[in-house]
Amino acid sequence: MAEMFVDKFRSLVPKYLDDQWVAEDGLTPAELDEALQEAGVEIPLVLREFYLSLGGCEDLMEAYHYFWDPEELEYDDGYLLFMEDEEEKYVWGMRVDQLDVPDPIVYRRNNRRSAWRSEEGTFSEYVLDMFDWVFEELEPELDS
Repeated sequence: MAEMFVDKFRSLVPKYLDDQWVAEDGLTPAELDEALQEAGVEIPLVLREFYLSLGGCEDLMEAYHYFWDPEELEYDDGYLLFMEDEEEKYVWGMRVDQLDVPDPIVYRRNNRRSAWRSEEGTFSEYVLDMFDWVFEELEPELDS
């Protein structure tokens, strides 16, 4: 299958880290397959390409929220969980019945209430928007 998202994800390294993407920023297919086997989960194409592109880049994997390493992925409450916030108040996931979709919709669970709500965007949309927001917030304000 042709790569659909790899270039977009790899482009985040030069865009936000002012460095060229190198192979060590991602995981190898063998590393990813081994980790997924350990976790006992299946993932959609977009998440696979995300890990192959950025799974070794801690500066992005832990830039604001924490993307789980692939061996930590798990199913819970009908969702594949992949990310959480620092205080573990929220967790993000994709519906298990949507994992065959190349780029499924992202949902967020309020852990205190166990209530899920749609983020109203696919994984690729959500991740690209999140990094824009995170790195925009980190930029120093320019003097007028």
